[in-house]
Formats: sequence, structure tokens, C-alpha cells
Amino acid sequence: MNTPSSSSHPRPVLSARGLQRSFGAVVAAADINIDIATGERLCLIGSNGAGKTTFVNMITGYLKPSEGHIFLGDEDITQRSPREITRRGVARSFQIPQLCLHMTVLDNMLTALHSSRGRTQFLHPARDAASVDESRELLRRFGLQDQAHREVRELPGGVRKLLDIAMALTGHPRLLLLDEPTSGVSADEKFSTMDTVVQAIEHGTDRAPVTVVFVEHDMDIVRRYATRVAAFYSGRVIADGAANAVLNDPDVQRHVTGFAAPAEEVSA
Repeated sequence: MNTPSSSSHPRPVLSARGLQRSFGAVVAAADINIDIATGERLCLIGSNGAGKTTFVNMITGYLKPSEGHIFLGDEDITQRSPREITRRGVARSFQIPQLCLHMTVLDNMLTALHSSRGRTQFLHPARDAASVDESRELLRRFGLQDQAHREVRELPGGVRKLLDIAMALTGHPRLLLLDEPTSGVSADEKFSTMDTVVQAIEHGTDRAPVTVVFVEHDMDIVRRYATRVAAFYSGRVIADGAANAVLNDPDVQRHVTGFAAPAEEVSA
């Protein structure tokens, strides 16, 4: 079994080694090898069915690879359940926010907070002072403090996205996975939404940096916010590196984006 590198470089937050997965004749993952460093914002790009979601599902435990191994730090988590992986510091926010629409914003936060601690007060989350203070602080980091007592069903899509991501941070994860964080957000609000997310993640805590992996189809968002890009095609990673280099890769332009990057970025 190949284990993560033991060189003098810092241990990756997550390492994938030789991941394979097929569904019948469809190859969803083919020899995927990725190391994700602490503090990175790694963006996964590729058309629908390229393998991005399969990769995310494997590293979060919802899908087991047929071959290969996944390491979270030093630990092999390949056969761990989603709950066990979450408890080890991996959180996920979905393309469609997973929210209780008839509950208030604060109660959604409290529910997520208690769930992250292994408690189950879903309908009537405990309102002890420490939990309320922690929930309100997360809402403040995401600019949602004034929405605390509104029911989620009253909120626009962009605010729901921010709330869902804030809820994912209640367990203080070291690795956060975001599925299309600007999906459902208006074109006028997509940059401000991502600015809020990045600032809340990077500057809102004294804890160790949160590493982010996000799936995105909007190339403007990719260029502006990704520190690194991995392009998927037919279950394989066909390019992995800095955003400009990957987006200017001929194979990526042919199979993923369908167009060349802006001319002024070619020499970047």
C-alpha cells in the first residue's frame, strides 16, 4: 500500500492514492492521485459525469473506491463511514442547501452545532448560553447576524447558501468541501458571496487553517478564488496546478471549458 510522502514537507491534509471506481461500463474514477495541502483552496472542474462528485463522495465516505486508498493526515480512512470521517474533521456543504425551512436561522445553526457534537435535539435544539454565543459568532462571520430570528423559508438563495456553509463549520473542520457554492446565487451577488465565504473561513478563527475543496462550473469564480485547480475528464485528472496554467491547458480547453482563457491571462 502506498502511504503519503514522509519527506520533510508538511503532511497533506488529505491524500488520494490510486483511486478507482466504475459503475458498470462507466469509469467514474481512474487512478486518481491527489495530495491536498493545509490552507489550499482546491477547485475541481469538469463536465457533468467527469468524476468530480465521485471523488468527493469517496473522500467523504459516501462511496467506497474499488481500489486505492484515502488518507486524512496519517490515517487511512478508505473504509470509514461518513459519520466517522465527519468526526475526524471533514465537513461538506451541498449544491442544494440542507436546511430546515420552517426553523429560524439561529435554530438551524444550533441544530448543526449539536449534531456536530453527537447530540440529536433536531426539533428543539438546546439553547444553552455557550451554544447560542458560538452560533451567533458564526452567523456574524458570515454577515448573517441580523437574520438570526427569520425563518429560513423567507431567505433568498444566496443567504441560504451562506447559512449552509456556516452550519458546515460548526464542527471546526480541517477540510471543508463545497459543492458549487455560487449555484443558485444571482450573477450580481456571486463575487460578494464568495468574498464572504473566503473571509469567514480564513479570518474568522484562531484555529488551524481550514482547507477548502470546491466544485465549480463558473470559470470567473475559479480564476478569482482557487489557489489550485484539478480538471477531471472521464474519471481522470487531466490537469492539476495553478488556475491559469490549468485553464490554459489545451486538453482542459478541449474537454472541460470548451474555450480558451482570456488572452491577458495566457502569460500569467
